[in-house]
Amino acid sequence: MGTVKPWSRSEPTRSPFALPSGLGGWFAGRIMLWLNEQQDVVDLLDVRPGEVVLEVGYGPGGLIRRLRRTSAKRICGVDPSQQMCDLVRRRADERIEVRTGTVERTGFRDAEFDCAVSVNNVAIWPNLERGLDELRRVTRPGGRLLIAWHGGTHPNRIARSQALREDQLTRIEQELGKRFTTTARHELTSLTAWLAR
Repeated sequence: MGTVKPWSRSEPTRSPFALPSGLGGWFAGRIMLWLNEQQDVVDLLDVRPGEVVLEVGYGPGGLIRRLRRTSAKRICGVDPSQQMCDLVRRRADERIEVRTGTVERTGFRDAEFDCAVSVNNVAIWPNLERGLDELRRVTRPGGRLLIAWHGGTHPNRIARSQALREDQLTRIEQELGKRFTTTARHELTSLTAWLAR
């Protein structure tokens, strides 16, 4: 398990949720699948027929499984954990392409995606601005970016403990506003989300 220095914290973290590996990473992946109900995210993202979607920080692949039920033409993902990549690849079909990488270095081409999504990992990115720059680069003109973090209208106890301060939420919104034409904040059941276009 590696150390990650998130932009949102003053100290580095060795949490298995930040960079899952080994037995701790396996347990973290199971907990992510159990806690992260993400149908709200799929509904808000509103994937249209033939679109190409990128998920940043796919973890054990719960959202990818839900996206597979949409009419997306292709679903790609990037995650820093080789363990999570191997796990998702075992269940992938021909529409799924996952790789290791980071939000700052996805390895995908300019304007390759109609929409990009990141759930419950924006607060552990090393650099918020560079991550958003990269997501803007890989999103097509007129495309969408959805970023979500623990919060919402009815967060569970774990989500409440992970909630960001209001100034941090405001910073995410302001940085999105510098890079995208429109940004709207949404309070989902257990997530605070921003949809930028």
